[in-house]
Amino acid sequence: MSGLVAIHQPNFFPWLGYFDKIRRADIFVLLDAVAYPRAGSGGMGSWCNRVRLDVQGEARWVTCPLRRAPLGTSIATTEIDDTQSWRPKLLRTLEVNYGKAPQFATCMTILEPLISAPESNLAAFNIRAIEAIAAQLRLSTRFIRQSTLSYSGHATELLISLVKAVGGSTYMSGDGAAGYQRDELFAENGLGLVKQNFSPISYGEPSRFIPGLSVIDYLMWDGRPLASGSRS
Repeated sequence: MSGLVAIHQPNFFPWLGYFDKIRRADIFVLLDAVAYPRAGSGGMGSWCNRVRLDVQGEARWVTCPLRRAPLGTSIATTEIDDTQSWRPKLLRTLEVNYGKAPQFATCMTILEPLISAPESNLAAFNIRAIEAIAAQLRLSTRFIRQSTLSYSGHATELLISLVKAVGGSTYMSGDGAAGYQRDELFAENGLGLVKQNFSPISYGEPSRFIPGLSVIDYLMWDGRPLASGSRS
């Protein structure tokens, strides 16, 4: 058995809590075969293609534009819209707003190749970035894409199926699962259940700290490895 399993969509340069979940897990399943999440009235904006950064002292969205796709299109087949010059714009945003951060130079040696890589598939782009940043933070968790596994079911049943597919014994639930997850089903299927319960901790200059920003903000202002658990 592989112990503790966490499952999450491959988000766009996700926040520090996402990497805390990776840190705690033995296996992290990247949920790429589900339908791309829609926000509002059918727009393409979601945590899979946008995140907040510190822009002029405020939390503001930065976005990876996507090609319009029909409802039900999987994350794994969603494509980036590179007719828009979002890559140089994002790099410029980082330079202008983080150029004086103590880890800017080190951080950009990691981020510039990730952002500039000619990858048109959103899932592949996000997963490459997540794995590279996890390595920088010295996390040894094993990553597995949902699309490479055999599974069944929906909602909680899908999570149970994926945990079993990778040989896990316990599922780690995120903090936003209370509204849809049926916790009792894990025990009924012989699996343990633990809660992540992540609480953001201030880093960098206290006067400029904004909780919930992309992990990029942490890398710029702190960047210490998470493997020791010092940020839990």
